[in-house]
Amino acid sequence: MRMLHTADLHLGRQFHGMSLEDDHAAILDQILQAIDKYRPDVFIIAGDIFDRASPPATAVRQFNAFLGRVARETETAVVMIAGNHDSGDRIGAMSVLTDVRRALIRGPLLADETPLILHDAAGPVAISALPFGYEFAARDCFGDETIAMPEHVIRAQVTAARRHLPEGARWVVVAHAFVEGGSFSEGERPLARVGGIETVRHDMFDGAHYVALGHLHLPHSVGMPHIRYAGAPLAFGFDEAGSVKSMSLVDLDEQGRVAITALPFAPTRGVRILRGKFADLLHGEPSIDFIKAVLTDDVPLIDPMKRLRELYPNACQLTYTRDERALDIMSEIKVQATLHDPAKVIREFLMQVRSEDPVDAELALIGSALSDLRSVEAEA
Repeated sequence: MRMLHTADLHLGRQFHGMSLEDDHAAILDQILQAIDKYRPDVFIIAGDIFDRASPPATAVRQFNAFLGRVARETETAVVMIAGNHDSGDRIGAMSVLTDVRRALIRGPLLADETPLILHDAAGPVAISALPFGYEFAARDCFGDETIAMPEHVIRAQVTAARRHLPEGARWVVVAHAFVEGGSFSEGERPLARVGGIETVRHDMFDGAHYVALGHLHLPHSVGMPHIRYAGAPLAFGFDEAGSVKSMSLVDLDEQGRVAITALPFAPTRGVRILRGKFADLLHGEPSIDFIKAVLTDDVPLIDPMKRLRELYPNACQLTYTRDERALDIMSEIKVQATLHDPAKVIREFLMQVRSEDPVDAELALIGSALSDLRSVEAEA
């Protein structure tokens, strides 16, 4: 079974106020070219199709045209889920008229998680698509008031999905989550409420032969080689400057082993940081890339961005080295502040005392107690 896994398209997003519509068009074309070349049995989008719950009409039209081409021009099945940036209802509405034999599109949470079943020469492959949902929605969906954090939501979804696995089927899970140990970047939005525990342990997916993840924007495996983030196809912040974005081509053999090949994207505009004297930067090669200029000049200059944009029309941020140093100091202060997150402090304390993580019931109790304290403080 061959799968093409991507995620976090974030259609409708801008980069420092600049439209990415043409950049996204090029990325969607590259996905279609990969489907045509590699002929995957299934194409997976692991959430955050759009950048916000109410995306611009241009982004909706762009995605609808893309999905229509996949349906008309290929025989590849499609599995996609809503991420935390998406409207679950909007994504779910796309499933109404789809061919259920070659598509599984999941928006809102469901207590009955039935998979898409595909077959190859070795037998059935069951693909469970688990959309993102907040704890309050999961408590209502699964009738479980103890659900207090993202890990509990994932556990309830995985449990619901296991009930529908055919005997002997290889299992693929599609989810949108922050799995413990994942590499974070500035473009992601937190999945938990303030003070909550956001991460999910990778053993939540025990039994799955491949876990196609969305949410984190850098392509990497986490916990186990078969638990993988495809990453976002575009860089959405200067902290990702120089990173290679890719989609994951995954071959699943008859024993359930996976071979993963990263297929690099070729973005129309890269994201780069240029550092040096202003006069030296003006002698660089012209470029349409998104540019952050870090000037090492000792004194501030008058309107340097205007002159830089004559060479780099998409220059969108400018700082001085001395300002960067100040930001580094502030960043250190923020890191130290996170050490005072109550949930993290309690978890670290229990680890020190017992040399083991708190169990789920304890985490739920901690989360509930902290929530009650925040309510009391808000009323005070």
